[in-house]
Amino acid sequence: MGKKLKEIAQELKDSSKKVQLIYAFNGVGKTRLSCIFKDLVTSEQDDDEKTRSKIIYYNAFTEDLFYWDNDLEEDTNRKLKIRPNGFTHWVLVDEGQERNIITNFQRYTNDKLTPIFNSEYTIKGEDGKDIKVPAYSEITFSIERGNNEKINNIKISKGEESCLIWCIFYSLLKQVIETLNIPEAEERPVDGFNELEYVFIDDPVSSLDENHLIELAVDIAELIKSSQNEQLKFIITTHNPLFYNVLHNELNFKSKNKKNSPCAYMLDKNEDGTFEIDPKFGDSNTSFSYHLFLKQTIEEAIQTKSIQKYHFILLRNLYEKTASFLGYPEWSDLLPDDKLTYYNRIIQFTSHSTLSNEAIAAPTDPEKKTLELLFNHLVGDRYWKEEQQQ
Repeated sequence: MGKKLKEIAQELKDSSKKVQLIYAFNGVGKTRLSCIFKDLVTSEQDDDEKTRSKIIYYNAFTEDLFYWDNDLEEDTNRKLKIRPNGFTHWVLVDEGQERNIITNFQRYTNDKLTPIFNSEYTIKGEDGKDIKVPAYSEITFSIERGNNEKINNIKISKGEESCLIWCIFYSLLKQVIETLNIPEAEERPVDGFNELEYVFIDDPVSSLDENHLIELAVDIAELIKSSQNEQLKFIITTHNPLFYNVLHNELNFKSKNKKNSPCAYMLDKNEDGTFEIDPKFGDSNTSFSYHLFLKQTIEEAIQTKSIQKYHFILLRNLYEKTASFLGYPEWSDLLPDDKLTYYNRIIQFTSHSTLSNEAIAAPTDPEKKTLELLFNHLVGDRYWKEEQQQ
């Protein structure tokens, strides 16, 4: 029988493990799990400062604190603005992490790309009165070119934006661990971390390329391994198999992940809205064989007659991974030859629909039959037998 997310959050909270690593597809409920976990750790009466004393967390809501002012009238003074909140004030003003954030951001992106945090300044309001713009309420970006020319007020990519926001969190986390590693509380430079129990990190890798993704995973693992405070525990969720595998290996889960005390899991959602969280053992490839999980998920949907539109996305992903493994230049090369173009369009259309009137969860009966046909074609003797012989 499935569980509610609150029950899963309670199990994670009750665990004595230093680190717990969870994989789940996008849309399953990782962000909701992080919010429910935070609510379990804190109480309704806790303000932001009291919450931060018990748990710090990174999730999609962290990114929502930032938004762009694109200067639509002049198209020159583009700024990433920060909504008033206790978290960034804590990191930037109270803890003074500006320099560390810039250093980490340039390491993950480009050492010529520089974020510039504003100081306090005054502007004239529409009524002519002075309005104070508080320090650390907006960020501009400049980039240096090879001829020593600097371009100011550029708009960075969504991936770079996500990376900057992660670096704000990461810089704080690094300081937290270094501070808590001082055994005697009275000798620590600040006392705001003394009661901290949990760090919850939800998918910090949404837009990084593979090289930087690996670097980020290694950095997180090194931070966790450097933590000597027995009170501090970490929970990490991700939808990215590579990120999962790197963390699994760097944290040596193969030897730590025991059947009577698991620390690596797969989170999945049932048709009735409940959830399963299954322990995954062995090494990273055995405990998380992504293509095998895709195959199993689609098989179950076919057998239980519960095919949904998202199963076409999983089928395309399975075709892509099989083609890559076998050395085919395109995943469509594995489709049946008799109606290759038609089947290609079916998968493309059902897995990449963008119009709102196409967003219907239940596929038609012909679409369901097509998915089953293409799945059986792929996992039949020809390709998967070939794969096993590689």
